[in-house]
Amino acid sequence: MAIGVDGAVLTSTAVSLAIAPRWKRRAPDPSSGSGRRWARPEAFLCLVVGLVYLNQVLFTVYVLRVHSGDVSFVAKYLPEGWFALEGGPAMHGLAERFPAPELLAPSVLRVQAFLELPLVLLAYVTVLRWLDRGLYWRLARSWLVWAASLSYTFVFCMVEWDLHNPYTVDDIVIRACSAVATPLLLRWLAAQEDSGTDEPSFPQMLLFAASVWALGQVVLTVYDTALLYNLGHLGGRLPGAAVAVCVLAGARWASSRLGPGEAGVALASVISGLRWGLLLFFVPALAIRYGVNFGIPLLAATAGLLVCVTAAVCALRNVLSGLGKARIALWAVQAAVALLAGAATGCTAVRLVTDTYYEAGLLRGAASCLAAVIAVCALSDRYFGRRCDTFESARAEGDMGVRSL
Repeated sequence: MAIGVDGAVLTSTAVSLAIAPRWKRRAPDPSSGSGRRWARPEAFLCLVVGLVYLNQVLFTVYVLRVHSGDVSFVAKYLPEGWFALEGGPAMHGLAERFPAPELLAPSVLRVQAFLELPLVLLAYVTVLRWLDRGLYWRLARSWLVWAASLSYTFVFCMVEWDLHNPYTVDDIVIRACSAVATPLLLRWLAAQEDSGTDEPSFPQMLLFAASVWALGQVVLTVYDTALLYNLGHLGGRLPGAAVAVCVLAGARWASSRLGPGEAGVALASVISGLRWGLLLFFVPALAIRYGVNFGIPLLAATAGLLVCVTAAVCALRNVLSGLGKARIALWAVQAAVALLAGAATGCTAVRLVTDTYYEAGLLRGAASCLAAVIAVCALSDRYFGRRCDTFESARAEGDMGVRSL
């Protein structure tokens, strides 16, 4: 299995670095968009999450009625940490009244096999759309969605085969069907979207960081309580999930009511870096994530670092080209201070809480780091950037005066 996952890391990373940048430069289509405001990845992500939890309820009914609450028939094939059932009176009452519970057998692993890919890809393109609607439109309508679907499905199937059980063959076939259906859904959703792009303002970028954290918390809750069939954990995780949902709803509501802004050089470099990072990570993201656990961690880390460096180089080439030496030097100081502040903030956020899943700590640290970097860059742009721009203008006028003599 490790060889397959490592191969997926190398192949998907190479494909992304070689092909993805051309879609960043693709011109928008002014005639795109059909005006269906409900056809957004966020709405369909909520639908998929609802279906995942519906399947959990039906799975619990099936186990309670058909297997008398004993999950050993499937749990023996999977690692520890799965199948913590919800055993409350409401669930038992539903199970007792449910007709023909034996028909719910497909709720065991197979429904989730279909829903896992759209859950992951819809969450990814949702974040991309929050940052750059035009880039979301270009990427979702490109063949990169098929490359991502193939890469993610291959990794999922490798994990399925490593955890071989009586449902494995069914799950692989179902995942193959999902690998065809999900890109078609993403392309259809993008076709409903206006391809225009507004430059986000400083407050919108802070709200973007909060939104990413909140969405990540919701996805982690779904992973633990639903994808691992641990509906019994939902009560303990519900308060945190409720806070995340409120933060997410509030952040997106506030962001939609803010107008676009004009970013300074430092903040523009952060925005451009995020755009390039999300674009370049789209295909290899899941392979790199699973490569840490199921492949060679050093290889996965190297691939991730290569994508980050490439994104940074592309972003800085776009933002810093044409600037004077003084402004570039000031940008370097701004970037250094922002990175130090972000690192300190992120490390503090990680150490505040001991998490069940290390991804939760990384998510909190990354979101805090991003918010601190955005704040430092935007505030320093407003003060030092204007002073530097004034200095550059004055020097240019002086040079013109000297040449006129």
